[in-house]
Amino acid sequence: MKYNNQVYRSFAMIGQFGISILVPIGLCSAVGYYLDQYFGTSFLFVLLFFIGALAGFRNVYLFSRKIYKTKEKDSYEAIRKEATLSTSHNTKDQKSKKKLQGSRDEKEIDNK
Repeated sequence: MKYNNQVYRSFAMIGQFGISILVPIGLCSAVGYYLDQYFGTSFLFVLLFFIGALAGFRNVYLFSRKIYKTKEKDSYEAIRKEATLSTSHNTKDQKSKKKLQGSRDEKEIDNK
């Protein structure tokens, strides 16, 4: 059974989003917990948890922006390539039409 390659890419992207959020939150929370235990405070864990959450969401934002730009660039290149192909076909068609028109004109002159 052959699966679509796009499905695997989507799963990989979802995994990257999850890791990009969880790692900063986990690391900042662990550091906050350690600092709270060391200094005997109780607010550093919460503070560093939110800093980690902000860092994680920033990572996801930057990653999604990069993906969007890549897709936009790919679609632009596809449109450009299609336009180039259609233009080259039109140019060839116009040249062949001119040749046909020229040969018709020559035949008409020869017939007179």
